[in-house]
Amino acid sequence: MIKIYHNPRCSKSREGVKILENSKQEFETILYLVDLPSEDELKEIIDLLKISPIELVRKNEKIWKDNYKGVQLSDSEIIKVMIKNPRLIERPIVINHKKAIIGRPPANILSII
Repeated sequence: MIKIYHNPRCSKSREGVKILENSKQEFETILYLVDLPSEDELKEIIDLLKISPIELVRKNEKIWKDNYKGVQLSDSEIIKVMIKNPRLIERPIVINHKKAIIGRPPANILSII
């Protein structure tokens, strides 16, 4: 089943949900700011995305700029920072079986559904 890691306050994330609704496929919505991913889940998502942890960070967020910008962090430390501050996780993330994509722009989602 398709999963979308969603933040309803984000317009790109809402567009991603609309794309999935229009596809007529079943999908699960995970409100990741409420239902926080575990460290293992986040590592699995990063592996499916085939990116490094820093590529999943929203670097323009105030939390990042004020506390972590310019700081040397290991991949493990970056993952821990995202778990502690889930707003830093890029969104939306869509997973379909063993494929994943960041829906920025939301049209990217079409490539895996």
